[in-house]
Amino acid sequence: MSNGRFRVLHVGKFYPPHRGGMETHLELVCEGLRRRCDVSVVVANDGLRTISSRAGGVPVTRVGTLGHLAGTSISPGMTRAIRRHPAEIIHIHWPNPTAVAAYLLSGHPGRLIITYHSDVVRQRILAKGFEPLLRKVLDRAAAVIATSPCYVETSDVLRAVKEKCHVIPLGLCTELCDSVNFAEVDRIQTKFGPRILLSVGRHVYYKGFEYLIAAMQHVNAKVLLVGDGPLRRDLEALAKRLGVDDRVVFLGEVNDVIPYYHAADMFVLPSITRSEAFGIVQIEAMACGRPVINTSLDSAVPFVSLHGKTGLTVAPQNVERLAWAMNLLLDDEDLRTQYGRAARRRVDTEFAADVLTERTL
Repeated sequence: MSNGRFRVLHVGKFYPPHRGGMETHLELVCEGLRRRCDVSVVVANDGLRTISSRAGGVPVTRVGTLGHLAGTSISPGMTRAIRRHPAEIIHIHWPNPTAVAAYLLSGHPGRLIITYHSDVVRQRILAKGFEPLLRKVLDRAAAVIATSPCYVETSDVLRAVKEKCHVIPLGLCTELCDSVNFAEVDRIQTKFGPRILLSVGRHVYYKGFEYLIAAMQHVNAKVLLVGDGPLRRDLEALAKRLGVDDRVVFLGEVNDVIPYYHAADMFVLPSITRSEAFGIVQIEAMACGRPVINTSLDSAVPFVSLHGKTGLTVAPQNVERLAWAMNLLLDDEDLRTQYGRAARRRVDTEFAADVLTERTL
């Protein structure tokens, strides 16, 4: 401990400006903790070189990467970066096989904390082969942070270490949602209104956008899709084939998504598998006072926005129920307002950045 402050090393996949839910969370945690701890970060770099710099006051080492295997960075220098660090606490963010292997090889004597963001869902063969190392590192951990109570119950991996699990939901900086560009909100509402639905996320298989597009056959409104990804062309073709390309607007990436939340009547997260472990975009929408329609996955998704309190939860892959929920909220302004206000209150008590910091400390 230096100056009465813990030295903590966070080991993640990447760090902003690299985009992604885990990266955003890592930055939020480190920014919150650095006022009370000496915090450093080790992550993989996109290129071959190892680069050390400061990001928002946090020292970040981006270790050179030789390539990728099944979505995992091959960064041999990570072992040395961990071994040389004088941290009293090593905090690994999983899923991240590179970090786990590097930590075990480093022989670092510090106490170990793991934030377990999700199971490995898609690369099951890789997950099976890596399981002994993951079990070893979980056994060694002083504590494991899960992002929701339901994940502790539904993950085979977490159930095995249930006694050392602590639930700390992901969070966000609510101030970002409160500083609104109202001129941009007006522009969006004028262009796409009066009935606007919003969904945000990469166009990948588990997001379930095809069910949202199909549901738009039964909904008189426009749905704005913010994001991009490998399935975009297929989704655009589907909208055209179903005759709803006038109701489904593909916006791609936008510089600032906050005005879109404020311009929309509600937010829809139609995810279909447990790969959607949390759905942090729901928190962004809720912080902007918007009701959420989500799906009843066995992950944290329905824990974030609660059915009948902050929005509606429907069965995944169910076009009829999704359309029903959207129509119900579109046609009932009072219910939208009630759910939206409750959503913001839930964010302030459960998902705000200072709540996340205190629980982690």
